[in-house]
Amino acid sequence: MRRIIVIGIGAGDPEQVTIQAVNAINRSDVFFVLDKGEVKQELVDLRSEILTRYANHTYRVVHGQDPERDRTSAAYVEAVDDWRRRRADVCQSMIASSLDEDQTGAFLVWGDPSLYDSTLAILSDISARGSLEFEVEVIPGISSVSNLAARHRIPLNQVGKPVQITTGRRLANAWPTDVDDVVVMLDAQTAFTEHPDADIYWGAYLGTPDEILISGPVTEVADHIVETRAEARRRKGWIMDTYLLRRGFRS
Repeated sequence: MRRIIVIGIGAGDPEQVTIQAVNAINRSDVFFVLDKGEVKQELVDLRSEILTRYANHTYRVVHGQDPERDRTSAAYVEAVDDWRRRRADVCQSMIASSLDEDQTGAFLVWGDPSLYDSTLAILSDISARGSLEFEVEVIPGISSVSNLAARHRIPLNQVGKPVQITTGRRLANAWPTDVDDVVVMLDAQTAFTEHPDADIYWGAYLGTPDEILISGPVTEVADHIVETRAEARRRKGWIMDTYLLRRGFRS
């Protein structure tokens, strides 16, 4: 039986890789990587750095081309589902052609595999097709959310209150009900600008040498974040950022 390990490797700092993740890396024969093109080559390079630093055995790296996602479609959910199906096709082909039945393969996943990552859903899709059998093991990692809180030296929740994790797309529609603390990921619309009554703790490229941190009342720092975000995206060609919006508290 083939075995697939989905290994959380943290938000970008190789020193955030856990001992459990290192042990899983050294149990893996093949590492599968989806290439995202030259713009995001440094993400592939960071994975290579982690393997060079921690792997103490002979292994292979198998690359597949990550399919493009239609970001212009008004049918967002359908577009994502189509993209995931095509991703699953690529991953199934890599596993079938490069992993023997007595071997272990691995995907190195940014942050934690359970939080806004498609790898587990893709493997579930492949398994449901019934043509390729494998067992799945998941190694948790340090997420960008926990990294954000640590870098700003704050708790994610206020005393006795809940916190909700959502997307910029949903925040643009409305602030979630019954919560004062909202962690937002995947916000290309900079929806925080519509909430001047909140404080924001924003971070980009968390855990990497390019890390950027900005915090303060939205009324005071929103323009600075928007400008910084746009400049960083122009400079690098991509951006990974997240933030916490908090109402009803002033330190």
